[in-house]
Amino acid sequence: MSYKATHKYARISPRKARLVADLIRGKRIDAALAQLEFSKKRAAWYFKAVLNSAIANAEEQDADVSNLYVSESRVDEGSVIKRWRPKDRGRAHPIHKPTSHLIISVGERN
Repeated sequence: MSYKATHKYARISPRKARLVADLIRGKRIDAALAQLEFSKKRAAWYFKAVLNSAIANAEEQDADVSNLYVSESRVDEGSVIKRWRPKDRGRAHPIHKPTSHLIISVGERN
């Protein structure tokens, strides 16, 4: 059985968030939480919240928390927030602010 949690439209680039998603995939939840706690990456803060939510979802359905591991850690691209920056001589340059959808599933090991 797997228990899932998501964070939609997180204000971080998917490319940067995938670096953290790769760190915790396949690890036990205590090791994954420790990895996220001491990571210097900004995306670790988002993933820590999503992982805690997935653990809470598992506890809610009476799963054995000591046997949980990160079965899926994925980052999908969200929509891009588009803004304009005024420049000289009446011009404008586009600014793209990417968003991400963070998905974590935890499963029980036998």
